[in-house]
Amino acid sequence: MTAFIEAASPHVMPTYGRVPIALERGQGCRVWDVNGKEYLDALGGIAVNTLGHNHPKLVPALQEQVAKLIHTSNYYHVPGQETLAKLLTERSGMTNVFFCNTGLEANEAAIKIARKYGVDKGIAKPEIVVYDHAFHGRSIATMSATANPKVRNGFGDLLAGFTRVPPNDYEALIDATEGNPNIVAIMMEPIQGEGGLHPMRADYLKKVRELCDANGWLLMMDEVQAGMGRTGKWFAHQWAGITPDVMTLAKGLGSGVPVGAVVAHKAAAEVLKAGNHGSTFGGNPLSMRAGVETIRIMEEDGLLAHTTEVGEYLKAKLQAELGSLEGFVEVRGQGLMIGVELTKPCGELIGQAAEAGLLLSVTADTVIRLVPPLILSKSEADEIVARLKPLVQAILAA
Repeated sequence: MTAFIEAASPHVMPTYGRVPIALERGQGCRVWDVNGKEYLDALGGIAVNTLGHNHPKLVPALQEQVAKLIHTSNYYHVPGQETLAKLLTERSGMTNVFFCNTGLEANEAAIKIARKYGVDKGIAKPEIVVYDHAFHGRSIATMSATANPKVRNGFGDLLAGFTRVPPNDYEALIDATEGNPNIVAIMMEPIQGEGGLHPMRADYLKKVRELCDANGWLLMMDEVQAGMGRTGKWFAHQWAGITPDVMTLAKGLGSGVPVGAVVAHKAAAEVLKAGNHGSTFGGNPLSMRAGVETIRIMEEDGLLAHTTEVGEYLKAKLQAELGSLEGFVEVRGQGLMIGVELTKPCGELIGQAAEAGLLLSVTADTVIRLVPPLILSKSEADEIVARLKPLVQAILAA
């Protein structure tokens, strides 16, 4: 690998353990670094570049919008907000939307909705149920909801009001909440992304929905990574046939332009009033155009069905090529949100894969995460497997 040396960025805070390459341009599912080396992008900016790079329908629309208006202020109506909110509520069956910029901000707003929902009902110290392996962000509140000690530790006392339970264990959920009058919401990722690609089972989701209904709790779905068609439906919870009270979105919503959203339903849609929450950049004309165009192009190009088809193909290829290796655990996930679990820590694969011309990530130390653009072809899926297999073999043989 021809390195882009770290010393080239002495004025940037060293908050990331970066691979020593710098990407310069992209086309479809491929990107090139400043030295001209080509990479197959199986990471998609961590599930962000829904339409890949330099999409021929998206780029002209964004160029047109940049020439018209990038930002105004939420003092005034932004017509694109209503356009995108209507598209999201129609596809989710929910009520209204608040726009922000990131998944962290969306989850922070969801936590505020839940806490105010409880306080408005007379619960002075509202509590939210969260999960082992969960990741919701790195602000103080979302970090408190997150499970990973590497994210949480070193910042002093975190925010109180979170009760943690194991995923897919209904009896543990009942044990943790029974008799607790302060519970106001249950917050979960339908597929845990940073936590190792652990899906919540459909039967569990249905039971949790019923439990929330029976107790007047909000069911809050963090769809930041799993939403926007990544699993083959608009939102991953839809595979279980349920509707949450609050849903958070970001990542793939703007195909690379920062945009986050909190979608609310029924009582949750009435919690926040003027002055309760806000955002300077949230819902600006450029980000709204990016969201609208992303949805339009996804539907024009049939990307939900495509994601299901190519995702199943990629999972099958991974199973066929890696399944017999000693140290392989399983392939899991849905659509183009796929995890390959090994018995050994494999963080070094991020750099090794880049040397082999493949971009990917590793979560929970032992899970290879593949979240490529939803335009990925079957031939590109074959390429991913071909480049990945020898690397996995080497890791497991070491």
